[in-house]
Amino acid sequence: MGRERMIKRVKAIGLLAVAAVLFATPASSQDTAETWRGLVVAPEHRCSPYDRKRDYPYPQSIEKDIVRGLGRVYGPYTDSCFASTRQTDIEHIVATSEAHDSGLCARSRAVRARFASDLRNLTLASPRVNRHRKSGKDAAEWLPDRNRCWFAARVVEVRRAYDLTINRREAMALERILGQCDSTDMEPITCTLDTSAAGDRNEGTESNHALAMYDDNGNGRITCKEARRHGIAPVPRGHPAYRYMRDGDGDGVVCE
Repeated sequence: MGRERMIKRVKAIGLLAVAAVLFATPASSQDTAETWRGLVVAPEHRCSPYDRKRDYPYPQSIEKDIVRGLGRVYGPYTDSCFASTRQTDIEHIVATSEAHDSGLCARSRAVRARFASDLRNLTLASPRVNRHRKSGKDAAEWLPDRNRCWFAARVVEVRRAYDLTINRREAMALERILGQCDSTDMEPITCTLDTSAAGDRNEGTESNHALAMYDDNGNGRITCKEARRHGIAPVPRGHPAYRYMRDGDGDGVVCE
């Protein structure tokens, strides 16, 4: 074999060896991965586009099952009781966007739909809490005022059930809570039924005057044109004007 041919062969073998080191997956990688309470600690990663309505559908009828589990129309995050589910939103304890970026982005639509309807991950909250305070935040970014031990334990339970990862900041935030918990049960419900409760406990009173405030033509309904004129659009379910408006697609928001 010529000297030049020998040199080329040695270089080729060297390149293959480097590639093997770079792209090999160690057999023990699962054993050596950093974990916390049975969850793999890893940065969030969106491996496919997120579409809540398409990939994480759930029936509105599941609200009845949530109420049955709670025992009443109750928001555990704020220890708030409500007159009806018209004043609350269905709330995902681990947000669907969080779950998507923690592993569900690589799962089937069937798994995602099952996650979206899993009662272990569902509760009730006022629109102000669900849409504006918590929204898609994780436990490192938002924590409830009440029932924090229950909330933290439920986050861990749900993430384990779907083999989701957790980022380091959220794990640390949850550990600070769980490390001080004597119990992870939901606290006894101490609120009294407040027919004016709608998140900040004053929206129900305003609801009595919604038509006077926003129904400009006095026909007993509030249109999107009127809502925009008064600067309240888009109008979420739970807003005092919502009950007098038509939610054509049933998604809980009018005049998007």
